[in-house]
Amino acid sequence: MSVQNKSCADAAVTGLMRRVGERVRVARKGKGIPRRVLSELSGVSPRYLAKLEAGEGNISIGLLQRVAIALDQRIDWLIREDETPSVNLARAQRICLIGLRGAGKSTLGAMVGDALGVPFVELNDEIESLAGMPVSEVMALYDQEGYRKLEAEALARIVATRDTMILAAAGGIVTERETYAALLRDFHTIWLSTSPDEHMSRVCAQGDERPMAGNPEAMKQLKALLTSREALHEKALARLETSGKTVESCLEELQHIITERRFLT
Repeated sequence: MSVQNKSCADAAVTGLMRRVGERVRVARKGKGIPRRVLSELSGVSPRYLAKLEAGEGNISIGLLQRVAIALDQRIDWLIREDETPSVNLARAQRICLIGLRGAGKSTLGAMVGDALGVPFVELNDEIESLAGMPVSEVMALYDQEGYRKLEAEALARIVATRDTMILAAAGGIVTERETYAALLRDFHTIWLSTSPDEHMSRVCAQGDERPMAGNPEAMKQLKALLTSREALHEKALARLETSGKTVESCLEELQHIITERRFLT
């Protein structure tokens, strides 16, 4: 084999490994299962699955067949060149940032939208437009149940009318089973996470002292909330940890995630 042919063959193998890894990751995230669960279903170790999803796993046909079966996919879908994963088509070029208040969704969402030339939208703004009143009044008049109903309606309206956008969702959306399932299906989701201390300090920096006012257990409750929602947040396609980083650094990382995962292509 000539040097040129060998180089072409190596490039083709590298492309195949990356394609398989991307599709395994997309299918796993689409089903909402952690890597450890896929490991149990397929008999392939979590460490090897991590390498596979990173495009570095030179997996055998037998093991790949196990992974395909565990994901309810045909093995040929994982390897062929001529098909874009259908889940990507459903998500179009819609990106949603999730996470608790103070993680940086509004700040980074607006900045990355401006940098990439993509509209940025707060889901709460859409809810207010739908309801014809501020979210605070929605909560006062209709309580949490009414707000969640409007949240689901606003999300459905966005999906029906927009194919390209950056969306920031309220932190509690992950606890609404059907709404969150729709979000995971119709958006490329990115979890913005940070430490409990930074969550609290950022909220207070926004001028809201309520989390700490007269509540000595506030930090303990916040930590419990973060822990209870961790498994839900892990269903996102990507994660950006913002603790101890500058806004500029986080913006650069967020742009890298969007570009690397081809969320806008």
